[in-house]
Amino acid sequence: MKFFYYLNNLLLNIFPSFIFMRYKKKLEDEFHDDLEELQHRVDYYCKLDRPMALSDKAESREVGYKLRDKSAYYFDLKQYLYYFPRHFKFCYYFGDKVAIESYPTIYKARPTQGDNKNSVLFKLDKYRHFRFMSDNLKFADKKSMAVFRGRVTQKHRIRFMEKMFGHELVDAGQSNISEDHPEWKQPFMSVDDQLKYKFIICLEGNDVASNLKWAMSSNSIVVSPKMRFETWFMEGALVPGVHFIEVKDDWSDFEEKISFYLENPNKADDILENAHLHVSQFKDSRREDYISIKTLEKYFNLCKQE
Repeated sequence: MKFFYYLNNLLLNIFPSFIFMRYKKKLEDEFHDDLEELQHRVDYYCKLDRPMALSDKAESREVGYKLRDKSAYYFDLKQYLYYFPRHFKFCYYFGDKVAIESYPTIYKARPTQGDNKNSVLFKLDKYRHFRFMSDNLKFADKKSMAVFRGRVTQKHRIRFMEKMFGHELVDAGQSNISEDHPEWKQPFMSVDDQLKYKFIICLEGNDVASNLKWAMSSNSIVVSPKMRFETWFMEGALVPGVHFIEVKDDWSDFEEKISFYLENPNKADDILENAHLHVSQFKDSRREDYISIKTLEKYFNLCKQE
């Protein structure tokens, strides 16, 4: 799969520009009746509302933008730069850091709170993060527990393990070795095995929880503290009690929340339906292409590119 991903991106280099313009026109015609809905997503990703200047370090396809590292990030952005002139400049950051720059900058993730408009979200490292599941096991047939597997290094993940490891409603384990708590290290658990549980705990790391997208596409319910970061998946638009179960940072209300949904399966079904509806908007590759192009178009227009 990775081979064809890189091959496809390399082949884009030899396509004449009219190929991209023709595809863009087809997309605009195809989604003409959905403009308001799709523009909402464009405006979510690019919150700029007035002309802005770029940093002196801004790059373009013509000057500066080249493959250094983070190849998936590089190609995921370049795939849509072909729809614009080579001299158009932009600022970007590739990696897991979350920050708000002084200039409009393309990021994979940004904080959900505060004035975050200078961080323009784009669908980067998408083949790692945008992975959805086909889950044939019904919620009612799953284990009445929550599951967590992942690295535990950040303070909030350590706090979770201190509070919830060994809880009767939680199968929690970390993938890395802990010198202070060797018992936290548990055997590897595949995604398929995690999907046998009714609840999947999604903990943010350096940015968003990497398992959130596949978990929300499954027939298990996501459990998470308040989300602090967002990506192309629009985590900031997720509503507690509607798309997922939100618990306090100290996990003190976890048992109460889980018990409620175990005792009220109709409420659990409502969350699953809403979660699947949210996920569905990211599954149409042509719509994703259109929104990606229009997000960059808005960015370039407001960053004085002519």
